[in-house]
Formats: sequence, C-alpha cells, structure tokens
Amino acid sequence: MIDLSSHTLKLDYPCNWQYKLVIRQEHNINKILKEILDQREHGVKPSKTSSKGKFKSYTLDMLVHNEDDRKELYQILNDHEHIKMVV
Repeated sequence: MIDLSSHTLKLDYPCNWQYKLVIRQEHNINKILKEILDQREHGVKPSKTSSKGKFKSYTLDMLVHNEDDRKELYQILNDHEHIKMVV
C-alpha cells in the first residue's frame, strides 16, 4: 500500500479546484455558498442523491490562488453547520 501522507501535492497556482460537498436535502446549496463565499466566483453542479434521499452531493468548482487559500476554503466549508462532508 502506498503511504500518501509523505507526498506533497504539487500544483501550479492559481488553478481551478473542485470540492465535493454533501449536505442534507432540505438545505439550499446556493444559500450556503453565498454565506461562505460571498462574491467569490464559483460554479456548483448537483452530483448525486443518497439512496434514501436524505443527502445530496454537489461539485463546487472555483479558482484557488495558492495552497493556503485551497486549504482554508476546505476548512471553512468543512466547518459549516449544514455541510456534512467535504472531499
């Protein structure tokens, strides 16, 4: 098995980055992203719905300026009360 924790991701910034977001179906993804991203340009597309319909996943695509920006966005998304998972 390969130990990925010892490898560093090498990207040429700025670049587009995709986050996969999972939320409960009753929440509005556009409202959540407006709260978090305000005026920052982004695109969001529906991805999948869970088998029982309780959760929906979305692909968030946006420009990240550097590694700190990419990681900070991940943390902000992950910390939001209505976002259950960020991949």
